Parts: sequence; C-alpha cells; structure tokens
Amino acid sequence: MIHVMRIVMQPARRSEKDVDQHYQDTIATPVVFDDHADILEASTIDQLKQLFPDGQAQMWGIVPGKSNINLSRIKKMHTGDWVFFSGDKRIYFGGTIALMWRNKELATRLWGTDHTGSTWEYMYALSGTRGFDIPIEEIRTLLDWNPRRNIMGISVLSEGESDTLQTLLTLDATTAVLEPVDTAQEEAAVASFDGELERTAQRAQRGEQAALKRHLLKGATGECALCGRDLPSTFLIAAHIKKRAMCTDDEKRDLANIAMLACTLGCDAVYEHGYVTVAAKGAIQVSSLAKEVPEVATYIREKLASRIVTCWSPSREPYYQWHRTHTFKDAPPV
Repeated sequence: MIHVMRIVMQPARRSEKDVDQHYQDTIATPVVFDDHADILEASTIDQLKQLFPDGQAQMWGIVPGKSNINLSRIKKMHTGDWVFFSGDKRIYFGGTIALMWRNKELATRLWGTDHTGSTWEYMYALSGTRGFDIPIEEIRTLLDWNPRRNIMGISVLSEGESDTLQTLLTLDATTAVLEPVDTAQEEAAVASFDGELERTAQRAQRGEQAALKRHLLKGATGECALCGRDLPSTFLIAAHIKKRAMCTDDEKRDLANIAMLACTLGCDAVYEHGYVTVAAKGAIQVSSLAKEVPEVATYIREKLASRIVTCWSPSREPYYQWHRTHTFKDAPPV
C-alpha cells in the first residue's frame, strides 16, 4: 500500500528549561553521526549517512510513556510524514521524518532521562526543516477542533486533517526518504482511480480568478509584481497574496488587495512554495533555504534579488504578513 503523508503533532514547549535544552542540543545543533558510532547500529548509521551526506542531522525522540501508552501512536508514524513542533500556544517548527529507529543508549546520552527514569528512545531524524509562527487557535479553526483542545501528547492527525494542513500551509515533502517508490503499486492506483475529475468549487474559483485578473491587468500585457518583467497576459495570473483557501469570504471579495500579477515563468511558483516573500514596505525577502535547490536559487538571484514590489501597499500588507508567517520557508528557530 502506498503511504499517504500524515502530520504528526509533537508537543515541545521551549518555555520549559529541559525541553529548550533538548532543542538546543539536537535541533539547533544537529547531531554528528560519527560522534556516536560506538552506540549507533551499523545499519542505522549507514542509512543516516545515505540520507545526510554531510554526516549530521537534527534529531528528536519520544518516550514510551506510562504503560507504553505512546507505542500505538508511534506505530502510526512513518518516514515521509511531516512533524509539527508545538508549544506555548503556537506551532513554531517542522520538518519531514527521514528515518526512525529505537536506541535507548543514544537517547540517554543525548537527552538524559525524565523524572520517571524513561528516555526518548523512539528516535527520528528530520530533514527539510523550517520555522513557523502559527497560533494554535488557527490550527483549531482550520481543523474544526474544539476551541479548548490542546496538543497534550504525541499524536498523528487523520488523513483528512493532514491533507488540509499540507495543502493550506504548502508543506513540501522532503526527498530525503529511503523507502523506494513501488512503481507497480502507483500504476495500479492510477489505473483504478474513480474519484471526481471536476469539482463545482473549481469552476467558481476560475470565475473569481478571471475577475481578479481583469481588475489587475489593464491591457494585453502586464507587469509581474515580483520580477517586474512586462509580459503578455498569457504568462500572467492573478496570484492570491494570502492562500485563497485560508481567506475569509470578505478577504476573497477584496479584489483590490488580495491578489497581485505573477508570471508563470517562475515567480508564481517560488512565491507559492515560500522561497520568497514580500517584507513590509515591499522588499523581496529570500528564504535562506532556497540554496538547497540550486535552480531555484539561481532564478531568484537573477530575477528577484534586491527588487522592490511596487504593488505593495498598507492595505495589502496584512495579506503579505500572512504569507511571511505561514508559507515563507523561514529558517528554523534557534
């Protein structure tokens, strides 16, 4: 069976001294594999070095819990799943599980033990990590949770909840996963697909897109808000500054401010995937993570670096601010 990416909620309140120390020790400062070769199994260290050729990775772990309560949750976790770290009423960090293993001795060396004598022996290495600043109230609203629900223990969201967050927050699955793709299974899944090919909502969105584009584009050509190139209308779209699915009805109807013209020659993609954003006053801000994709970094350097977005305005700033805190690939907090 093909595994669908799920989202894991990992409570980790950095306002607690011990948690913050663990974060500093193995997230802010990646773990060097050779420093622990004496207690890492040979197969594990080989896999880690395949995934992380520079010989180090960010790591975290989970305790078994009282009466092994966490084991059923851990069994739902897989490589390729996304992990959100939460604490102090916010989601602040996330990344993809690249590898999972169990090593009580290594966990004790890295993090010690808790007040019960247990350690975080169910370990995982993370790749593609980035910072966030999302209030937990917003997650509750998105997923239709009880307004008082908190993330008290490790939990794996349902497929539907995971899909919602993955789509709305533009979570890109990392390529650093060892499990091979089963081509036969993928081909069978495509051949047997019998779901909807068209949705009514998509037609409504196309109508809205046309209205936005008419508002922004005054002639046969227009200027991409990000790169500034004057292009035929065929190569321009009315790109939502704030992701449309996250907008309120009033925001969707704010045609004067909710969108900007972006070219399909690269700018729409790098903005949509968070490699660039627009800072207050209009300066283009480049993600420090863009260098991990050399072709993207080259495009940004050649077309976008040091540019000012002239369509920035105080009335559009709230939408750009949302993009900065939700979609922009910010560096992990230290």
